[in-house]
Amino acid sequence: MASRRPRSTRAARPEVQALRARPSCDVLVIGGGINGVATFRDLAMQGVDVALVERGDIAGETSAASSRMIHGGLRYLENGEFRLVREAVAERNDLLSTAPHHVHPLATTIPLRHTWSGLASAPLRFLAGRGPQRRHERGAALVIAGLKIYDSYSRVGRAQDGTAVPRHRIVGREDTFAELPDLHPETRMSATYWDAAVWAPERLALEVALDALAAESRARLATYAEAVGVPEPGVVTVRDTLTGEEIPLRPRVVVNAAGPFVDLVHGALGEQTSHVGGSKGSHIVVDSPALHAACRGREIFFENDDGRIVLVYPQHGRVILGTTDIPASPLEPARCTEGEVDYFIELAARVFPGIPVRREQIVYRYAGIRPLPRDDAADPGRVSRDYRVVESALPGGVPLLSVVGGKWTTFRALGESVADAVLPILGRARVASTRGAAIGGGRGFPSADDRPAWIAEHMPGLTVERADTLLTRYGTRAERIARAERGRWADNTDSVLGWLGWAGERITHGTPLKHAPEYTREEIRWICRHERVVRLEDLVLRRTTLAFEGRISGALLVELADVVGDALGWRGRRRREEVAAVRDVLREAHGVDLGARALPV
Repeated sequence: MASRRPRSTRAARPEVQALRARPSCDVLVIGGGINGVATFRDLAMQGVDVALVERGDIAGETSAASSRMIHGGLRYLENGEFRLVREAVAERNDLLSTAPHHVHPLATTIPLRHTWSGLASAPLRFLAGRGPQRRHERGAALVIAGLKIYDSYSRVGRAQDGTAVPRHRIVGREDTFAELPDLHPETRMSATYWDAAVWAPERLALEVALDALAAESRARLATYAEAVGVPEPGVVTVRDTLTGEEIPLRPRVVVNAAGPFVDLVHGALGEQTSHVGGSKGSHIVVDSPALHAACRGREIFFENDDGRIVLVYPQHGRVILGTTDIPASPLEPARCTEGEVDYFIELAARVFPGIPVRREQIVYRYAGIRPLPRDDAADPGRVSRDYRVVESALPGGVPLLSVVGGKWTTFRALGESVADAVLPILGRARVASTRGAAIGGGRGFPSADDRPAWIAEHMPGLTVERADTLLTRYGTRAERIARAERGRWADNTDSVLGWLGWAGERITHGTPLKHAPEYTREEIRWICRHERVVRLEDLVLRRTTLAFEGRISGALLVELADVVGDALGWRGRRRREEVAAVRDVLREAHGVDLGARALPV
């Protein structure tokens, strides 16, 4: 990325100091995407001395570029990936139970125009993972067969507390248009089944990482810290990407969980590999009230003319359109191109022809590289989404375990698999399971019926509306933010109370941001101090949904830089650099141009 990166002149960050102070560890995990932090958490829960380093922010690359779904992968059935689908459905159910503040049931509707289409070629795809070059749209018979298998896996794969989703249903043309009147008029019937949406994937990944730190006192995590070499046997050099400082670490085992960058990390560590053959997936986010209303709260999941399975679904008051599947190199930044934007606009017209999507409605775009295993398949959509662990060794014989493949939904199971491969090397046995273990703010999260009582007990003094907003964003961790907001005092020093020695009166609400009043200054400060914020972009792009929703302005960036700067001790120059850097990232990676610069003084 060509965007500027401020160089810190301050003393080393505490997380970097922790690595320098104790350079030895049992396991070094390289990569802070969802699979890296899942591995980190699982090992920490076993009492392992584990450190994780990430060259950027937690969930800052591929993990931030997903379709924001937690799903079993209905379409993977026709590739014969039964094991993966069975596992993914069980993991989806588990996440609905363990992370209910971020993962929500999602009704998914497939509009159908044909009954028997695609049935003749299905056996080849189903059994051999390949089919004829000329595609035929999947018809109702094929979709219904897949959904029956999908539902059977869901029933068997219930979460430990019994959580699952409703069964699918098929309705004819009349009922389809009664429910979704804006669908294409050629639609003959529809199938609706249930998966799940993740409304804040970056925050979910962060909470997994924070749970690891809470589970094991020796666990350490350093963002903006990159593994850059093996200068001598048994040593891995880690570089602070903000200061340039290099720290030699001595792990007993190294786990390469760098996603699509696995081979690049191997190269830095002195081993040339070609495990990964990535595929780019892009999305756009549009502000279209008409399209949002047309979805009726559902994901619309359908087959485009090119055979690609694409989606349209509402989230955070916006609508996501995606995705593509294009071979890509990790050496080049993943970007959503104008050609892909054209593709998304056309696919929206194929589903809702009466609601055109215009370019000026796009508030955000994003792209990432899927860490698919290298495969010679002509169609990237046919490449397996399953994962495997590849074992090798660094110079000097340090075991190196590399994660190849994987999808968001199966992160817990993947982390468990990696940990199960690491533990015997360390001569240890598993002592805890992550299955059923609540994640972050999902711990003690109240049911809908219990929500008012929980708010009254844990967030007294806040308005019901504000408390509900915080609970939705942060789960039960909202209690801590509410406490920070309640801890403010009004200035009474010039009043009679001040003369009598009273400094002020307690205020039971936060100070709204001027340019984003749905957030408060106390809330932002709390995030900065407790959620590993290092850069302004960490907050703008990943700790909040402000960028995703298209709410960023130049004035808001300046305001945020002041709040973050006060919390982290940034001086004026650093604040200006951070604002400029976020502007660059928004323009280059997300298609958001804020126009004339407004910088803090």
